[in-house]
Amino acid sequence: MLIFNKQVDLSAHLKSVSAGKTSVGFVPTMGALHQGHLSLLEQSLQDNDITVISIFVNPTQFNNAEDLAKYPRTLESDVAKIEKLNRDIIVFAPSVDDIYEGNTISKHYDFDGLEDQMEGRFRPGHFDGVGTIVQRLFEIVKPNNAYFGQKDFQQLQIVKKMVEKSKLPVNVIGCPIFRESNGLAMSSRNERLSAEERQRAAVIYQTLQTAKIRFGTENATRVAEFVSQTFDNVPGFELEYFEIADEDTLKAISDKNDSKNTRAFIAVFVNKIRLIDTISLN
Repeated sequence: MLIFNKQVDLSAHLKSVSAGKTSVGFVPTMGALHQGHLSLLEQSLQDNDITVISIFVNPTQFNNAEDLAKYPRTLESDVAKIEKLNRDIIVFAPSVDDIYEGNTISKHYDFDGLEDQMEGRFRPGHFDGVGTIVQRLFEIVKPNNAYFGQKDFQQLQIVKKMVEKSKLPVNVIGCPIFRESNGLAMSSRNERLSAEERQRAAVIYQTLQTAKIRFGTENATRVAEFVSQTFDNVPGFELEYFEIADEDTLKAISDKNDSKNTRAFIAVFVNKIRLIDTISLN
């Protein structure tokens, strides 16, 4: 199994093994891999001749220093999971210096307003960091196809917009959310929850499911009030935002419109651990 820590070595290897008709699939991650990540790898293996996964905790997309410091770093167990899935997967686990070449700052992007909604409102600079690292990784790996989970749906739309505006030859593919048995969306941050918190966090998805039902007969304001009241009554949980938005523009909508694809988005703190989730309302 091949593991590269330097971009120059990975680029040289990919150049040596990729012919004109060889397709490269890429799964960018920050590690602490779970079944959701592995499902992205499985899709890439099915679609491509070569599959690359990056494991890199990107500092420029964190606006909270404590969150960056506490983000789980489990490279050894991550590699073991990848190896068990398929030994032919190529792992790229670079250092910050290797990626940023001594200049750890993000570029500024215009994502046509997608960056101003939800996560962008509460995490200033976050999507500049996302755009910077994803574009850098695309330049290094040069994938034909790149795979992202739909749990980070806003990020998925941001990456698609970045690829479109930068005219990068990459097909960005969104893949389904994987959930734990209680419905909690799989996330690397789940590893920081206690066993009790992890079970109680099922309320996030349960609330989204109820919100979907209620949006059939109530407007977005009434649904948001229900969600807010729900978390007011869950000790230790703090709702940061709940939004019903158009999937394409990510702008909030007030009433159901069957001609548009709409989605509910939520962010909740559980003992200072921030969890996000989303559900299609169509």
